[in-house]
Amino acid sequence: MAGTLYIVATPIGNLDDMPPRVAATFGAADFIAAEDTRVTMKLLNFLGLKKPMVSYYEHALQKGEGILRRIEAGENCALCSDAGMPCVSDPGEVIVRDALARGIRVVPVPAASACVTALAVSGQDTSRWVFEGFLPVNKKQKRERLAELQGEKRTVIFYEAPHKLRTTLDDLTTAFGTERSITLCRELTKLHEEIWKTTLGEAQAHYAGNEPRGEYVLVMAGAPAAEAEESLTLEQAAQRALELTGEGYGPTAAAKAAAQGTPYSKSEVYKQMLALQAGETGETEE
Repeated sequence: MAGTLYIVATPIGNLDDMPPRVAATFGAADFIAAEDTRVTMKLLNFLGLKKPMVSYYEHALQKGEGILRRIEAGENCALCSDAGMPCVSDPGEVIVRDALARGIRVVPVPAASACVTALAVSGQDTSRWVFEGFLPVNKKQKRERLAELQGEKRTVIFYEAPHKLRTTLDDLTTAFGTERSITLCRELTKLHEEIWKTTLGEAQAHYAGNEPRGEYVLVMAGAPAAEAEESLTLEQAAQRALELTGEGYGPTAAAKAAAQGTPYSKSEVYKQMLALQAGETGETEE
């Protein structure tokens, strides 16, 4: 009989936030699949447990196959990340997907999640929100992602590491303006926890002269109603897409980004963009 894959949340900083069920699940598991075995070892030491562990973080597909085979052979596995709920913006999602496809029982053991915790204390609108996780490292891909969020009315949540925070604030300010409201949640539940609601411009200026420290959750307000609902014609949206191609976007990505926050589909904007390009070519030839 196959075992069970337990998706186990761990504290996001303060070990006193450890739920009893999490500790009990670790204790009952045959082995633990960890993002980083060194980090999880500290957690197990805190609980007074010794368990065999395997890291799934690197080469998740290859490691995942071995983990799933052990579960199919009858072992119970507790999968955890370094902090918070695993498999969200985390390679563990591949293991869960494959486990479900193979008929393996998957059981959540929930606890704290950094994005929801930050949202609750952000002072931003919590009725509707979208989680973006870590932005792409590639500059072109990052520009395209931020362009897709133009006109997004919902609150937007990002994760960011300290060494990338300044660049990310610069990019967010360029994309959304200096006055957009943002809450920076630093080192949540830890000794140096800080929650600062400000604007993108003020945050950018502050960190230009102060070294970012710790892990950040950025909770940014959605587009103001007037900005989000501003009426664009199809030709204006297509013109915007054309401008984005000049900035290095691929045609499809440009059309998708330009269609965000408008009543037009990506394909409608794409077709109109091609028509504009054809018109410009015709004028040049004349």
